[in-house]
Amino acid sequence: MSLKDLSTSVGNAIYRQIGRANAHLQNQRSLPVDVLENETTYLVVFDAPGAEPDDVQVRYLSGTVRTRIDRFRQFHEGYEMRFPGRGTALDGEAELPDDAVVDPDAGTARLSETGTLSIEIPKRSAIDADDTDDATATTDDADSGTTEVTVDD
Repeated sequence: MSLKDLSTSVGNAIYRQIGRANAHLQNQRSLPVDVLENETTYLVVFDAPGAEPDDVQVRYLSGTVRTRIDRFRQFHEGYEMRFPGRGTALDGEAELPDDAVVDPDAGTARLSETGTLSIEIPKRSAIDADDTDDATATTDDADSGTTEVTVDD
């Protein structure tokens, strides 16, 4: 083995270890999140890059919205993994205000083509004021590039 081959081999091993450490750190860090509110709804927005609708789990428990994304790296024909730097198991959570009274069963979640997960949770007073089932209806909006995902209690 030449000195150049040894140097290349050591460099590749270090590069892979840095990538693994970066992916591990990303798996440990919470997803970036915004919590917004209007008169009728809370909107929780997570960055979920690279997620597909089947990869996403959303749960509401005791005033906290939690999401888990188990995404997969696609195989690219003719390429070798050099730097596995993207985490595959991503978690995030957001607490609603202490005085929030919501109906999580009426919540909806949408994943945009750009990887933004938007979760709308109606306030209880907004549901009580609405005598129709429109508040619990969920729809796919293909024109806006969003896909419905399931919200679990």
